[in-house]
Amino acid sequence: MRILHTGDWHLGKTLEGRSRLREQEDFVDELVRLADEQQADAILMAGDVYDSVNPPASAEQLFYEAAARLTENGRPLVVIAGNHDQPERVASVTPLVNRQGITLVGTPVSEAVTIHARRTGETAQIAALPYPSEARLNELLATDGDENVLRQAYSRRVGMLMKRLAASFRPDTVNLAMSHIYVLGGVESDSERPIQVGGAYTVDPSSLEIGAQYTALGHLHRAQAVKGEGVIRYSGSPLAYSFSEAGQSKSITMVDLTPGGEAQVEEVLLTCGNPLVRWKARGGLAEVYRWLDEGRDSKAYIDMEVWLEDAMSLKEIQQLRKAHEGIIHIRPVYPEMEAAGLMEQRSQLPVHELFRKFYQRQTGGAQPEDSLVQLFLELVDEDEPGVREEVEGR
Repeated sequence: MRILHTGDWHLGKTLEGRSRLREQEDFVDELVRLADEQQADAILMAGDVYDSVNPPASAEQLFYEAAARLTENGRPLVVIAGNHDQPERVASVTPLVNRQGITLVGTPVSEAVTIHARRTGETAQIAALPYPSEARLNELLATDGDENVLRQAYSRRVGMLMKRLAASFRPDTVNLAMSHIYVLGGVESDSERPIQVGGAYTVDPSSLEIGAQYTALGHLHRAQAVKGEGVIRYSGSPLAYSFSEAGQSKSITMVDLTPGGEAQVEEVLLTCGNPLVRWKARGGLAEVYRWLDEGRDSKAYIDMEVWLEDAMSLKEIQQLRKAHEGIIHIRPVYPEMEAAGLMEQRSQLPVHELFRKFYQRQTGGAQPEDSLVQLFLELVDEDEPGVREEVEGR
């Protein structure tokens, strides 16, 4: 049996207000093509179908289209809810899609999912556990807030649920596990919404020791293997969703399995999506415009730091954004900032505070008007949620 493992689609997600829908549509096209070319017998989607519990209609439509296309020729698709998803929303269309070979698991269930591969005649049992939040597990893990106690209790509960699902495993079936969790040893990025208090809501790999030949995980956006029993792997997200993912290759995972056999894993790289890159223009604006003239990263989203002697005017910021529509962040770096060792501190401050400090330095201590701060935020297009209200004093 040949399994295609994917996850963390985050349909509906934007990048600083810029829609990624076209890129996500391209991903669905590529996924369908690869599923056919790779002769996938089944698709496992390991959670975070959407980026929010209330996704836009365009994101829901794209998911339904993807599910229909992937299962067009009788190929099973199994989807679990992630921590970004509203579980009942994910599973709400179950009565309409069950007969199409589409299984949607929104909340933890007591039985494994059974699928059949037409091509090979094999059967697979899938211990499918959607994101197990404390609320979804319907129990209070601990009351003293001790991180070790919380983590151990959470891991034990996840292990109990997985073992119950694994009761369906048989020697003559392909035995799989799938969940949307943070397993200890995985590497995070900024675009994963935290699902733990410190390390409390992490899961020890020993909780996944249920006899699965392959464990398909979602939540972490970097494709990676995790040490543990059998083969445990995150497929990663299909697109880079934050600049902490700059330079990462995106992929799907193909897994070949026979009952009782070892999983043979192949990572298949994706070509869809605009890359996210970081520019460090130590040569100032002249270097930036030279890169723009050369067509450097013409299809990318750009996080830019530019070294300057003098302050950038609002007109210069506007010109840069017109020259390359993918420029997301523009952060000036001044010699005195480096000399004073303020770079790390600067990166921790909100954008509006950075502007206020810069304005004070340039004017000898004067405070900028709130309207000027708001205009600056609009021009640099970095007004994070809550920033505008804070600037205006609301």
